[in-house]
Formats: sequence, C-alpha cells, structure tokens
Amino acid sequence: MNLSMEEVIEKLHQLKSSLEILREKLNLGEKKEEIKKLQEQTSKPGFWDNQLEAQKTSKLLAFYTDEIDQVDRLEKQLQSLEELSQSKDSGVLLEDIKKELSGLEKETGQLEKKTYLGGKYDASAAIVSIHAGQGGTEAMDWAQMLMRMYFRFAEKKDWKVDVIDSIPGDEAGIKNVIMIITGPFAYGYLKGERGAHRLVRQSPFNADKLRQTSFALVEVLPQIEASKESPIPESDLEWEFFHASSHGGQNVQKVSTAVRLRHKPTGIIVTSQSERYQERNREIAIDLLRAKLWEIEEEKRQKEKKSLKGEFKLAGWGNQIRSYVLHPYKMVKDLRTEHEENDPFLVLDGELDGFIDAELKFLLE
Repeated sequence: MNLSMEEVIEKLHQLKSSLEILREKLNLGEKKEEIKKLQEQTSKPGFWDNQLEAQKTSKLLAFYTDEIDQVDRLEKQLQSLEELSQSKDSGVLLEDIKKELSGLEKETGQLEKKTYLGGKYDASAAIVSIHAGQGGTEAMDWAQMLMRMYFRFAEKKDWKVDVIDSIPGDEAGIKNVIMIITGPFAYGYLKGERGAHRLVRQSPFNADKLRQTSFALVEVLPQIEASKESPIPESDLEWEFFHASSHGGQNVQKVSTAVRLRHKPTGIIVTSQSERYQERNREIAIDLLRAKLWEIEEEKRQKEKKSLKGEFKLAGWGNQIRSYVLHPYKMVKDLRTEHEENDPFLVLDGELDGFIDAELKFLLE
C-alpha cells in the first residue's frame, strides 16, 4: 500500500466504523447472553450423558466465544494502530502501520462474510449429495473429483465429513455419494454449491485423449433438528433393514445394520449404512428425510416468492452453475457470479473461498 499517513488515518477511521457495524450485525450483545445460558447448561450434572447434544452445545459455545473474542481483539489492535499513527514516531513506523492495517482489513473482510449467514438453517451441518451425470466412467470420475474437492475444503476448515452412502462406479469414480459435513455454518457456506457442475478436459479413459465434457449434480441440504411442533408421523414411514456394504467384515454380515427409509406420502427413499449400529443409521435416515421434506417446502416458498421476478429454476441438470476447464485452456468460472480462477487444480484441491464469498453476496440479491 503506497499510502500517506493522512490516508492511513482515514482508513483507520473507516475500519473503526466497519467494526462497529459488524458488532451490531453479528448481534454480539445477544450472543453474550446466549453464552451465559450455554455455560449454565454445560455445568449441569449429567451434561455429558447425551454425547451428541453435549458436543453440539460445546461447539456452539466455543463458536460464539471465538467470534466475540475475535471482534474484541480486532478493536484492540485498531486502537493500538490509531495511537501509533498519532505518536511522534508515526513517520518512522509508517510502513509497519500500513502492514498491520492491511492484515486488519483482510481479517475484518473475512468476518464480514458471517453477516451474510442469517438464514434459518445457515448454522447447521450440510448434507451434500453428488450424482454423476450421463457419460459413463468419465462422469463417475468427475463426481469423485468433486467429492474430493469438498473433502479438501472441509479439511482446510477443520470440519468433519461423514460419508452416509455411496455407490462406486463400474470402472472408476462414483455414481453418487451422500455426505454430512459438520462445522460452524457449514450449510450457510455450502448452500450456493447446489446445481450442475461441468468439467471439460482431455479424457484419461481413452487412448486418443479426446476432449470430453462431463456433468455432475451437487445437492446441498441443511441437517435439521427434530421438531416437536411438526414431527414426522411414524405411520408415514416404511423401514427396511439390510446388511451394510460399506465396511465389510464379519460383524456387518451377521447383523442388518443398514437402513432404507421410504416416506409414504411423497415416495422419497433415503438410505444410511455408514454406521455399525442400526439405531444410529435410523437417526441419520430420519435426518436425510427431514432435509428432503424441508427442500420440497422451501422450493414451493421460493417459487411463490420469485414468481413475479421470472422463471424459478431448481438445482437440476439444466441449472449449470460452474464450469471447470482443464483443456484447451485452464479456468474455473461461476456462471452466476462471474467469479473465476485461473488455477483449476487449486480449486479442485479445495480452494473454494473466492467462489463461496461471491455466492453468499449473490444469494442475498
């Protein structure tokens, strides 16, 4: 940054205003009250009796605490820079002040992304499904490349990924896969990834290395907690139990741990076979069904909402969102936001932040 001290001081004032707005938009006052309630829960006897609920509470407590601490730290650093800029040594320290200011601006920008995550289920885990399109082995390989891309993205954020169900390809890759990605605002960050993803490359599966175009469909749903107000009637459910195929070994061959669940009113069928215990697979299947039913209702609401703005499009094959070109040139371009990157291999290694930042802003328009 080739800035004068006067320009630096002006930027410091702007950053101070941005942090004040951020504190308000992030509802940090309300979150401090929520932290007190969560802390009370964690101190109660028997808190860890239900491991899953205890882990969710602990993670939410840590997330809120980290968020408040981050804003407090940024404000203290900013105050320190303001004092340095007014000191008698400010001229000598100008380059150091500019360097630290640049870091503060970048971190504040990252924090601003959270203000785009105000949806009802944005804080939830994400159920990500990937389906290979037409094209045989080529498309199945592409579906597996996308699965790895989301694995790597989650890994960089220290999120957890559980494969719930998958069908391997006939020769390579996968036909489809269902994953649950768990992390702070996982659904909020990933919801813009739904749609058809297109790959153009020289095919590694034929001797002539011909250029091949492949498609895969990505679906992203929130993992929704059970609702006491509107539970799914047991009479609407039809259960089937079978031997899991994902783990192998004698144990799963003796016990029918995998489950297939059919929702009678809609005909929706979901499967879970990732866990060794039938009860856990039942819970996961119910979560998948609950998300599918929410999607149906959400699409109805969105269709009504957008009916005055033009045609409503589902996240289907006709709704291509992103193109990954490996040949004859190299580029990844989002067709909605116009955001693009020139290193597709970096993107396929999980570097999705640029696309996701643009998606979050696009979805709010």
